[in-house]
Amino acid sequence: MVCLVSRTGRQSQRYNKGRRQVVGCIPYRLKISSDGTITDEFEVLVISSQKGHALMFPKGGWELDETIEEAASRESLEEAGVVGNVERQLGKWDFLSKSRGTFYEGLMFPMLVKEELELWPEQHLRQRIWMKIDEAREACRDWWMKEALDVLVQRLYSPSLKPMEEDKTIPLISIC
Repeated sequence: MVCLVSRTGRQSQRYNKGRRQVVGCIPYRLKISSDGTITDEFEVLVISSQKGHALMFPKGGWELDETIEEAASRESLEEAGVVGNVERQLGKWDFLSKSRGTFYEGLMFPMLVKEELELWPEQHLRQRIWMKIDEAREACRDWWMKEALDVLVQRLYSPSLKPMEEDKTIPLISIC
């Protein structure tokens, strides 16, 4: 089951020491070549902001009725229309909200994409673009998301830091 409406409002959002907690994912996959074969090069999915002026990774408020992994998965579904395995947290960053002028706490996760949906809640508000990692790092607006991408790159290309087996796919039924 897929919910085709994004959650709205901030009355159920989590805060830590007065800072709104936002969670997100860096969706990634192995690149598919023009002949349809899977390569050994990774791509990441960036999305446009709602106003379309910036590129970023899907993220949004962590709500009281969900785990952090459910929130990260929900945001990726709502904003980017992708479903996959949410892996070990990449880190936590404190950043200044450009629109609100207050500090937020951002927590990012990698998501190995298993499915790209044709219909998703914010498909008319955002564009999604698969990019090479270096292109995405250059295009991404937010410094803290670039740092999260750097952590992901280290993890993907270091044998000792590969994703762990306990990484999980969050069932869509629990997202709505």
